Amino acid sequence: MPEHYEVALRTVASVIILLMSARILGKHTISQMTMFDFIGSISLGAIVANLAFNMSVKVHHAILAYGILVTVIFLIAVISLNSRRGRKFFAGDPTIVIQNGKVLEGNMRKMRYTIDYLNQQLREKDVFNIEEVLYAIIETSGQLTVLKKPQYRQPTMQDLLMLTMPEHRLPIELIMDGEVIEQNLRQNNLSHGWLQSELEKRKLQKRDVMYAVLAANGSIYIDTYKDHILAPVDKE
Repeated sequence: MPEHYEVALRTVASVIILLMSARILGKHTISQMTMFDFIGSISLGAIVANLAFNMSVKVHHAILAYGILVTVIFLIAVISLNSRRGRKFFAGDPTIVIQNGKVLEGNMRKMRYTIDYLNQQLREKDVFNIEEVLYAIIETSGQLTVLKKPQYRQPTMQDLLMLTMPEHRLPIELIMDGEVIEQNLRQNNLSHGWLQSELEKRKLQKRDVMYAVLAANGSIYIDTYKDHILAPVDKE
């Protein structure tokens, strides 16, 4: 087999193997990663990359190494799921870096975490004054979680004693790209007749609608192909 054909086949096989392993390992491998997830992802990527284009590596050896690594990661995930000590060993513990408006320098030094980076992450959380923070915690994924002091938190509807309508479900997509989503109608006991009547109230036909969704509060959002905007903004 010509070498470029073999590289193409190995690359396709690598993608398929990656997709299969992602299904096996679950969504946590593509979410915010812990230290072990990070190490595992790099190792998986290195093996697959060698499988794709390193012709000196035998295919069955690369697949064997990949299979062993996926098995190890899967077993560690099972251990972490069933054992608090296992979770703590592989993922570590969250670390408090701000308590009652005071920066905990000792905890930051242990993580080699700088005040500049702390300020950057605080700004990403819309916090520009450290005195507003009750607790700031570095999670095992490296993300910063912030709990503001009560006087600096945004008020909720409950705080303002405002009447709210109860919501018991997620929004339901009715039409996407001009096509009615039949499964969503069936699962929520909605009929084509009801949908057609809602469109007729707005003097629309199904072919006119790009996207339609039934919100949790019962209102319907509809976006049509014709937006009637004379000068749409297209700047990035």
